[in-house]
Amino acid sequence: MTIRYIVLHPEDTPDFAARVSEELEGLLSVNGTVTRVNPLAHLDLGEVATSPDAALPAAVSAVRDTHADFVIVDAADIPVASFDTLGFNFDMAASTDARILLALDTEGLSPELVTQEIKVFATRAASHEAHLAAAILPAATASTVRSEDVAIVALPLSSDAVTSLNNVELPECVTPLAFQAGLIERARADRKRIVLPEPEDDRVLKAADEILARGIADIIFIGDETTVRNRARELNLDISAASIVSVNNPEYLEKYAVEFARLREKKGITIDEAREKVKDVSYFGTMMVHMGDADGMVSGAAHTTAHTIVPSFQIIKTAPGVSLVSSVFLMLMKDRVWAFGDCAVNPNPTPEQLADIAISSARTAAQFGVEPKVAMLSYSTGTSGSGADVEAVAEAARIAREKAPELPLEGPIQFDAAVDEVVAATKLPDSPVAGRATVFVFPSLNAGNIGYKAVQRSSGAVAVGPVLQGLNKPVNDLSRGALVEDIVNTVALTAIQAHN
Repeated sequence: MTIRYIVLHPEDTPDFAARVSEELEGLLSVNGTVTRVNPLAHLDLGEVATSPDAALPAAVSAVRDTHADFVIVDAADIPVASFDTLGFNFDMAASTDARILLALDTEGLSPELVTQEIKVFATRAASHEAHLAAAILPAATASTVRSEDVAIVALPLSSDAVTSLNNVELPECVTPLAFQAGLIERARADRKRIVLPEPEDDRVLKAADEILARGIADIIFIGDETTVRNRARELNLDISAASIVSVNNPEYLEKYAVEFARLREKKGITIDEAREKVKDVSYFGTMMVHMGDADGMVSGAAHTTAHTIVPSFQIIKTAPGVSLVSSVFLMLMKDRVWAFGDCAVNPNPTPEQLADIAISSARTAAQFGVEPKVAMLSYSTGTSGSGADVEAVAEAARIAREKAPELPLEGPIQFDAAVDEVVAATKLPDSPVAGRATVFVFPSLNAGNIGYKAVQRSSGAVAVGPVLQGLNKPVNDLSRGALVEDIVNTVALTAIQAHN
């Protein structure tokens, strides 16, 4: 596992910080490989200064893509008055799990002022979900300063002090950028073949350029090769590593038509009808996944949700033990990830279907590193209310517990009792889920769609999805308003689903 450090300092003490970095590098090298990385090396500093939020993902990627036993991150330092240097560095540290060291030259400062400076710095770091691991002070001052929450380390550094820094446990925190970067890293670790049936959309071509350049997945387009490659050249994109398959390719067409006719034989589909049907790009792409010519499909930038997912219902079908296909949105909150289901597919699930949605949502959450604690939402908590809607959720919770007894699950439960430990202590004091829920199952599509959009818009959360679940093989739907970043993330999560 890589351990990362970033040394930060007040504006007027860069020399002291440089000395800290040099000593740290020397002592770390005794125990493993050490690499220093400048996260802004390949960025336009003027653009970073004027658009720091847009530059931050690239800086985070530069750090996370640097591999060694120890990585020392050069702090961003742009001499522009309006640029929030500390804020940018805190955000970068939070999304790269970097230990922050405050290099503080204390000449002329009393111990009380030094203690206050450290406290203010730690509070500011925490507001960005970052963690101040230690304050590095001159030896003469270090012995006079005490801090309850931050380690005080003397300069010159000792090997014992560095060992202690390496063993600092960072608070559990997943920022949106960290989660998205983690998706990319996991997808790259075992590259899968993802089919994109909409190369006529420039966003899809731009996403493919990035996916291929970053080694996230192998890309297969469905379309006319000359047209697709010419358009990519016009956009100055490199998709040379992508495969392009035509729906009129006789080898694929006949194989897919025969199999589709077999699958739909009971519906009376003839081989001639099958040949026409599989020429539709959504059906063709789904057949590629079904027959093992691709590992997953991402579509919907230029097609409706129904056009994207109906073929998967007919061809790929549900996984063993699952009664229906459903969806979750992965909600990237400020410091954690929640899963919301079902917000996109099933309008009014029965209790049996709601139970399956809960179990599928928990499995999906676990796939993406979220420990599932399932809250089956209602307007009532426990036995405090009554009515047909509450009884349906209670029955769904009973069925889900019966099917997956190992799953931490609570329901019916209100949203506040699911997320707020104070409310939970009053309403369900003995529940292992109340106040700590991570997977939220809404009683209907109406409630789910409203719920995820309300949280997204009111909190600034990033909504990744919808992620389809319950299929034998992964197919995922894009919003027709999807950004290039959304397409890249969806390809990465589809690849991760394919791993399983």
